[in-house]
Amino acid sequence: MSDPRTTPSIFTRGAVDLSALRPSAPAKPAAPSRPAAPADAGSGAGPGAVPGAVPGAIPGVTPDTIIDVTEADFQAVLERSLTTPILLDFWADWCEPCKKLSPVLEKLAVEYGGSWILGKVNVDLNPRLAQVFRVQGIPQVTALIGGQPVEGFSGVLAEGQVRQYVDAVLKAAGVSVATPEDPRLDAADDALMGGDLDAAEAAYKKILAESPADAAAESGLAQVELYRRISGADPSEVLAKAEADPADVQAQRLAADIEVLSGQAEQAYARLVALIKLTTGDDRDAVRKHLLSLFAVAGPDDPAVAGARRALASALF
Repeated sequence: MSDPRTTPSIFTRGAVDLSALRPSAPAKPAAPSRPAAPADAGSGAGPGAVPGAVPGAIPGVTPDTIIDVTEADFQAVLERSLTTPILLDFWADWCEPCKKLSPVLEKLAVEYGGSWILGKVNVDLNPRLAQVFRVQGIPQVTALIGGQPVEGFSGVLAEGQVRQYVDAVLKAAGVSVATPEDPRLDAADDALMGGDLDAAEAAYKKILAESPADAAAESGLAQVELYRRISGADPSEVLAKAEADPADVQAQRLAADIEVLSGQAEQAYARLVALIKLTTGDDRDAVRKHLLSLFAVAGPDDPAVAGARRALASALF
C-alpha cells in the first residue's frame, strides 16, 4: 500500500472536509506518542518509538513534540494547529516504508525544537481519519496549518527533501525558526577553516549528495574552489596585473577572487560583468561560470548577488 510521489506540493488547502471529525463535546488533549508502556500493548506508538520511553527522556523533545493522533482527540489536534503547524504521519505496523520515513520525521521534530508538532496516525486504529484525509498509500504526510489541511506527500523521501517540505510548511505558517545545526556542516566548515581543502570538499560533496538543495554546503564547496584558485597568489601583484590589462581574462578572474576574499564582492562582480562584455566564445562562458561560482560563495539571499545577476543578464543578452 504505497504510492510514492517525489515532488511534494504544500499549497493545496481546504481539499479535505474535516467537519465529520469535529465532536460536539470537547476532546481530550492528544496523548504523547511514546507512552511508558510496552510496544505490544496496543498503544499505537509509531515504528520509531522506544518501548518504555517517555518524551521527556529524549534530548530536545518536549512532552508534545511528537504525539499520537486519534479520531477521539482530533478536534484538540485541529485546535492546536491554529498556533503550531502539525505534520500528520499516516502509518501502520505492517508498513515497511513507514519504518524508514518515521525515524526521519521524528529526528527533524527533535531538531526543530517544538516549532512544529509531529502527529502519528495509525491508519489501522483510525480508519476514519485515513478516509477523511484520502490516504491512498502509506506512509503519507499531510500538514495542518491554522486548522486547515495542506497537501503533503506519500512514500519515502530523502531527509533533505523532507526537510525542504518542513521548511516550506513553516514558511507558509509564518513561523520563523533558526536552521537546526548540522554536525556534518560543522565538520566540513572546520576542515575548510583548518586549511584541509580535500577533506572539506569531500564533506561538502557528501552533504550535497544527500541534500542537493543545501545552500550552505554549496557555498562551502564554492569557497573550497575559491581558495584553491588563489593558492600561492600575491594579491597586490594580481590586482596590479589586472589593472594593467582589462582584457587579461585570467588576471581579471583571479583579481575578482581576491576582491571577494577581501570583502569587496560587489567590485568583484562588476569586474567580471565588465569582462563578459569584452569576451566571446569559450572565454566568455568561462567568465560567466566563474561569476556564478562567486555568487554561490555568497549564497542566494545576498542582496549584492541579486543586483549582479541582473547586470549579468543584461551583459549576456
